[in-house]
Amino acid sequence: QVQLVESGGGLVQPGGSLRLSCAASGFTFSSYTMLWYRQAPGKERELVAFITSAGGSTNYADSVKGRFTISRDNAKNTVYLQMNSLKPEDTAVYYCNARNPVTLAEFGSWGQGTQVTVSS
Repeated sequence: QVQLVESGGGLVQPGGSLRLSCAASGFTFSSYTMLWYRQAPGKERELVAFITSAGGSTNYADSVKGRFTISRDNAKNTVYLQMNSLKPEDTAVYYCNARNPVTLAEFGSWGQGTQVTVSS
């Protein structure tokens, strides 16, 4: 079955960096657009970034543009999110998901996420 396992979160000071990873299995990873979402306490889940199947196109939320970089390694079935210049408002649980490029459907189940806390 589909599995998405996020890792790499932690506590970091404002201005710091973290690199998140999402290991995927149970589907043809290289054929799917991969996405990173985040959910802050009391807020709805929001899309942070996505990357197309071959990595040829990326897109970012305005709030993270210029600070975050999404990438993928199709040989390792892994998608990454490099987060630089972190701000307290980046504090959230970060999740990955996959989108079928034809149907645009995303998987209904989510991994456990990885907590990112930005605080001094």
